Amino acid sequence: MRVVFMGTPDFAVPTLARLAADGHAIAAVYTRAPAKAGRGMALKPSPVQAMAESLGAPVLTPTSLKGAEAAETFAGHAADVAVVVAYGLLLPQAILDLPRHGCLNLHGSLLPRWRGAAPIQRAVMAGDAESGVGIMRMEAGLDTGPVALEARIPITPGMTAGQLHDALMPLGADLMARALRDVERDALAFTPQAPEGVVYAHKITNDEARIDWTRPAHAVANHVQGLSPFPGAFFEADFGKGTERVKVLSAEAVPGSGTPGTLLDTEGTIACGEAAVRLCAVRRAGKGGVSSGAEFVRGTHRTPGTPLA
Repeated sequence: MRVVFMGTPDFAVPTLARLAADGHAIAAVYTRAPAKAGRGMALKPSPVQAMAESLGAPVLTPTSLKGAEAAETFAGHAADVAVVVAYGLLLPQAILDLPRHGCLNLHGSLLPRWRGAAPIQRAVMAGDAESGVGIMRMEAGLDTGPVALEARIPITPGMTAGQLHDALMPLGADLMARALRDVERDALAFTPQAPEGVVYAHKITNDEARIDWTRPAHAVANHVQGLSPFPGAFFEADFGKGTERVKVLSAEAVPGSGTPGTLLDTEGTIACGEAAVRLCAVRRAGKGGVSSGAEFVRGTHRTPGTPLA
């Protein structure tokens, strides 16, 4: 089939590669425009653009898909289907109506739970027992379309959002490949989403990443794991040279009690509103690599019984 692929981050790359490997004609690849990155702030293409160029597929980076010109360009691809994976731009109805078999979206959650921008992080932050990917026919609403296929995966204890993300990528690629095979056989059936259980996965804000030690330990640990590796849950403290930001990339809930935010031992155990968390992986601003909780305590010269922040 002739496919227009629309995606931007790493999460979308395996699906694009799989569709090309399966012999589909990639008529065009839409992705976000190159953005400044790194110390030199040089323009860097998106991961999807890099993959598309390696496949020899035409790449388009419009800032908007609204208007007659964008629709005319899209219509010129004569696509049988559009495949959308974490693209980042709104598709107006004029675009949604163009492909012969519609626009299929690979979404990183079990809809209707976690519609929106950050479904993988939100699932871990909420302490969900499982997650997955689904194939949805796109509508004008935010992730409201009917679902054809799903694949589920457990969120194991201690799993970070990064680890869940990496596990879902190949799962999603396989599911979309199956969906297009079903489309070719006119066998892809859709079921409307249930009206119950709708939860929105709003975009993660920097302020939200700050750790609140007054919360129960399990919630603090889920918060940390759900924001790892990016943007990274953090707290701020003064270790003798002014306030610095400390990112916590992994933590686990453990027994313990004390005033929230207090260091309980030399292993990096911190009292929470209920129980405690042990810091497993920490990165201090300007210090380079990742250290264990015990290494962090030694490096900051904090003693048990003192406030961490």
